[in-house]
Amino acid sequence: MRRWLWMVAALAVIGGGVAVYLLKPVTGPGRDLTLVGDVTRGNYLIRLGGCVACHTDTEAGRAFLSGGAGLVTQFGTFVPPNITSDKAAGIGGWSLAQFNDAMSNGMGPQGHLYPVFPYEHYTLMSDQEIADLYAALMATEPVSDAAPASDIGFPFNIRLAMAGWKNLFFAPARFEPEAGKSDTYNRGRYLAYGPAHCVACHTPRNALGVLDWNQALTGSPGGVGGKAPSLTRAALLAEGYDVETLAQTLADGFTPGFDVLGAAMGEVIAEGTSQWTPQDRQAIAEYLLAE
Repeated sequence: MRRWLWMVAALAVIGGGVAVYLLKPVTGPGRDLTLVGDVTRGNYLIRLGGCVACHTDTEAGRAFLSGGAGLVTQFGTFVPPNITSDKAAGIGGWSLAQFNDAMSNGMGPQGHLYPVFPYEHYTLMSDQEIADLYAALMATEPVSDAAPASDIGFPFNIRLAMAGWKNLFFAPARFEPEAGKSDTYNRGRYLAYGPAHCVACHTPRNALGVLDWNQALTGSPGGVGGKAPSLTRAALLAEGYDVETLAQTLADGFTPGFDVLGAAMGEVIAEGTSQWTPQDRQAIAEYLLAE
């Protein structure tokens, strides 16, 4: 009897330790939240970060940033929320600290955020960029129409479970330039892994929705991240791309084979990359095609 009691006690201690580890807060380096945001720079970040394509459902006639079309995954359908300055339907009631926690640590006022919101990539942004983006979103036209609710089945609708996912698979950090590389290369790398989060769609994920970082930018066959082609140098060269051609495709959507990119990538171009500076399109093209 005593032996069984000791076994039960040991299992309880182990279980408690695992629970403490999996449920502990996940936070990255501290940020300077006293910085004053610039709306103009923030408006550019809205385009750079893909906010418009994701959070605006133009086909349904929804207003700018008032909620996007549902993203269908094996875990359920996630509807991007209203991120206008409306205090009830949007995020107008959020403080800069709360906004930063969502962008950097995947924690919203309502609890843990699902990684379908790419905080794994936004966490790489600078302190000033977070302040600028917040300022721009707070300056948007408030839209009082809340986005439809997401349709996520049990047990994935239990947000607390995301604490375990984040402790196992998410390591919030800030971008570190690659030593020995040019500023243009590092800008392109930052865009691909950071705010533009190309890697989020163009990298395979496992059954738990975790990116296979060893296969970054090799393409996604479908499933959790959707279907997306490889963006490796070899794949791009095989499609007829060079740096200038790829930069141009990001501006107008026309491929070297005289095709036009549509669907999700068409949206990304129309609402995002076509409105980037030529320097940023050049930087990401140089990075992707670097030897």
